[in-house]
Amino acid sequence: MNNNVLVGGVEVSAFKSIDDVIENAILSDAGVIPGVGIAINPEKILSAMESKELFNLLAKATLKYPDGIGVSYVMNKKLKREVARVPGCELWEQLMKKSVHNNVPVFLVGASEIVLQQTKAKLVEQGVNVVGVANGYFQKSDELALIDTIHKSGAKIVSVALGSPKQEYFMFECQKVIPDAYFMGVGGTYDVFTGNVKRAPLLFRRARCEWLYRLLSQPTRIGRQINLLKYIGLYLTGKL
Repeated sequence: MNNNVLVGGVEVSAFKSIDDVIENAILSDAGVIPGVGIAINPEKILSAMESKELFNLLAKATLKYPDGIGVSYVMNKKLKREVARVPGCELWEQLMKKSVHNNVPVFLVGASEIVLQQTKAKLVEQGVNVVGVANGYFQKSDELALIDTIHKSGAKIVSVALGSPKQEYFMFECQKVIPDAYFMGVGGTYDVFTGNVKRAPLLFRRARCEWLYRLLSQPTRIGRQINLLKYIGLYLTGKL
């Protein structure tokens, strides 16, 4: 049985595994469970605590899962049981594979045209039913036309790689027109999937230290890691 846990006021769902998320919150025998899925990490929790607008936006999501170790750890402590960390890129890849079984139509939004086409080609090779793509360089004035294109494509899974919070705003606008689809924010997942960006080695992932690998690879991320210290401080003082 899944439980919802408040982390910094944001309600996050606890799951046993990635398959548990897909089987109970995204796919069904009939196809998909409509809604909006958002990955929750410490940075997003902090942003939501500082922005009422973002907090309200996250509250509208039908599925919020613990992408960051900082979030799953807090959930572990509150529930007093193991809660699986659900890396967004792994969830998306597994969802794409499972979509093949029922030939679920998929639409890809975001990233550069080159990365997008590479992503499409790799998915099609795996048997995924990709019914349309649109890169992430559209203007606000093009949004309604794009949503109409997605609608007409018949897509039931729409993955959106625009970065946060832009992708969240876009998904909720889409949902107004296409309420029977599942929308998933995927950030930089296409870059990782196509090998254009390297994910942390397995050793770092098993040690739950992907954040450290990213910091070592990109020292400019130090500002974001300082936010992690702020998050830890809130946890230690009982404010999460």
